[in-house]
Amino acid sequence: MDRARLADYLRSRREALQPEDVGLPRGPRRRTRGLRREEVAVLSDMSIDYYTRLEQPRGPHPSEQMLGALARGLRLSMEERDHLFRLGGYAAPRRAADNGHVNPGMMRIFDGLQDAPAVVYSHLGEALLQTRLAVALLGDDSGHAGLARSKHYRWFTDPASRLLVPAADQAEQSRMIVADLHDSYTRSGPSSRAAQIVDALLSASAEFAELWRGHPVAPTYCGPVRLQHPSVGLLELNCQRLIDPDLSQQLVVYTASPGSESHEKLQLLAAIGDLRWDMDTP
Repeated sequence: MDRARLADYLRSRREALQPEDVGLPRGPRRRTRGLRREEVAVLSDMSIDYYTRLEQPRGPHPSEQMLGALARGLRLSMEERDHLFRLGGYAAPRRAADNGHVNPGMMRIFDGLQDAPAVVYSHLGEALLQTRLAVALLGDDSGHAGLARSKHYRWFTDPASRLLVPAADQAEQSRMIVADLHDSYTRSGPSSRAAQIVDALLSASAEFAELWRGHPVAPTYCGPVRLQHPSVGLLELNCQRLIDPDLSQQLVVYTASPGSESHEKLQLLAAIGDLRWDMDTP
């Protein structure tokens, strides 16, 4: 680990970012060139003291997870992320489509959607980023580990993951999920993480195995969505999906028709904020 060069690199990347680049207001009294340290800390989900010590440099040796969080917070490109890891004393992470790094272009679009329920998913249905309203609407997906990071995997192995979807819509949801996994498996191959999820589900779920044999094809659009929320009841939403050019990630945004009952319910959820509701509650 090269502490001095790491500190200098973090400082240079922070000063190169403008508030507008990450969806923050500039404000009339900003004198700092680029972002403030506390802003980078919040964007990277770490304490201000921890980040400040890294820049000084007098901080601890950051873990690979911390460096990954910094790469996301500082909106680093893949090349910049690799350089950050090498300065931190690690080999650059492999550049696979399922490594969890959010592409900078996707991050910039996501930053402008903080007032909307928006999620960045990997091609395996892993939530990489969620706005606060998305957490209130869909639940917090940040606590899952292993194969369960994939909402596709949880759909067929955890009954609680289906509570948000009305019973009448669940068969079509199952078919869509299998179609997504078929597409990912075909592109990634038998040695990929997609293959691990598919193999596990073929053993764990008869429903998945039957649908898999039918070779369903995923549509290119995201249609209307109905969600049965435990606090505000049924919401009827529209879904917009932006797919990254390399097909590794997609940004999903949920909207409701202005003036509709579902629009009012979304506004209520926005007022509630980061609602910690229990998925086990009917």
